[in-house]
Amino acid sequence: MLVSNKHYNTIWIDESDPGIIHTIDQRLLPFKFEIIQLKSSEDTFNAIKNMIVRGAPLIGVTAAYGIYLAIYKYNGLENIDSYIDNVAKNLKSTRPTAINLEFAINKSVEAIRNETLIQKKIETALQFANNLKNEELENSKQIGIQGLKIIEELYKKKKGEPVNILTHCNAGWLACIDYGTATAPIYLAHENDIKVHVWVDETRPRNQGARLTVWELTQHGVPCTLIPDNTGGHIMQKGLVDLVIVGSDRTSINGDVANKIGTYLKALASKDNSIPFYVALPSTSIDWNISDAFNEIPIEERDEQEVKYMEGLSKKGLDNFLITDENVNVKNYGFDITPSRLITGLITERGICKANKKGIEKLFPEYF
Repeated sequence: MLVSNKHYNTIWIDESDPGIIHTIDQRLLPFKFEIIQLKSSEDTFNAIKNMIVRGAPLIGVTAAYGIYLAIYKYNGLENIDSYIDNVAKNLKSTRPTAINLEFAINKSVEAIRNETLIQKKIETALQFANNLKNEELENSKQIGIQGLKIIEELYKKKKGEPVNILTHCNAGWLACIDYGTATAPIYLAHENDIKVHVWVDETRPRNQGARLTVWELTQHGVPCTLIPDNTGGHIMQKGLVDLVIVGSDRTSINGDVANKIGTYLKALASKDNSIPFYVALPSTSIDWNISDAFNEIPIEERDEQEVKYMEGLSKKGLDNFLITDENVNVKNYGFDITPSRLITGLITERGICKANKKGIEKLFPEYF
């Protein structure tokens, strides 16, 4: 996608040094656009843990490059299999909810184990990471193509009036490699001269909507309006929302969706106001081993400081501001689960299906 009219992916390998991976530091947006270098598995661990990178598809690809960097920097002082296992375990501990992380690490380690020579392990790890990156890019593009059909239909019904779309958190190109998941249909609609307008939830406490989604939509010229998280229900009641599209960090085979905290409330409001509620996700975000999302998907609890303090720009630069009693008890759940009964459909790279086992199986029979 575009940053100051220049095209970027969110992660890429250095053309002249295979020991360097580049990524955008999302912590600094929208105030500063900065590209940082990842030179070790420890760097990728910190990037994922500290949300330099975030978004399920990007987390998975970053972890795959982390495995590659670990092998690339291997010093031969310990057993190679034990070394890889320790790196994999460490990377998996960073963000427990998004299934893409575990998927990417397991598949990378599996591919590496099939090789005996260190050089072949390095080549295999890099090839896997590059292939996964390209796969996620293509997944997002295809999600856009599939989801565009929904927006086109609404646009015809509205006789050329803008289609108002509400989204939550950032499921944009910053969360993926390019295009995004929830935003991919929006970008394609905009590029096809379909009038769209996006209501962007601020997404407390990290404010991914306010800081990331607004920034990338604006960079691409898509009309948008930032709203407080609790405003969605009100504007739905006023008839100002035609469609809701969100992303997913992990979806069960029964169609229940774990996504950024607050998604469930938007689904409830959508249902009450008869507004279509779609989840856009690649198949890499489906956990094929989970049917009971409410008991089996781990929900990440994050640092209480994220709630007590709000980060913003001051004359000194980026700063943290205390917004409550410093001694108050805090629960900071990162995700919630939206039951399939509230979801109109899942937008995947292979098509749109009902949010249930039968619908998912029809699109992805090889997993059943």
